Amino acid sequence: MDNSAGTFAAVFVALLVAHSVGDHWIQTGWQAARKGEPNRTGRIACGRHVVTLTVTKAVLLLIAVAVLGLDVGAVGVVLGLGVDAASHYWADRRSTLARLAMACRKREFYNMGTPADPLHPATAHGGYAPTLGTGAYALDQSWHHLWLFVAALIIAAV
Repeated sequence: MDNSAGTFAAVFVALLVAHSVGDHWIQTGWQAARKGEPNRTGRIACGRHVVTLTVTKAVLLLIAVAVLGLDVGAVGVVLGLGVDAASHYWADRRSTLARLAMACRKREFYNMGTPADPLHPATAHGGYAPTLGTGAYALDQSWHHLWLFVAALIIAAV
């Protein structure tokens, strides 16, 4: 019996959890602060982040495959993780995702929660109060979730 739907679901959950761990716990402060710089340092920081993130995804995926006895092939795993890694690097260079957001008329949402937002979070004294809850972050994460979905489809189907 073909259980590709179950395989897809298990793979997607493993990748989603690994994404959260890799993006928030494994990524270094140096990578997070510099991966969007428009220079060699930015490309290196983003590349290192994507490598550690992809390794995290591969490890958690392999654990799920072993424990659940998932039927996945090496080609599907390599293709799926490769597509996900490429899409993650593209978005995490920051200017690329920002340009996409502007092209999709999402400037106001993208700027939400930042000093560029006229309603930005403020301290009791009216100064800017930094927050992780920005529109840019929400668009970044939803972009990554879309590609996790694509990667899980590839892994389960190939």
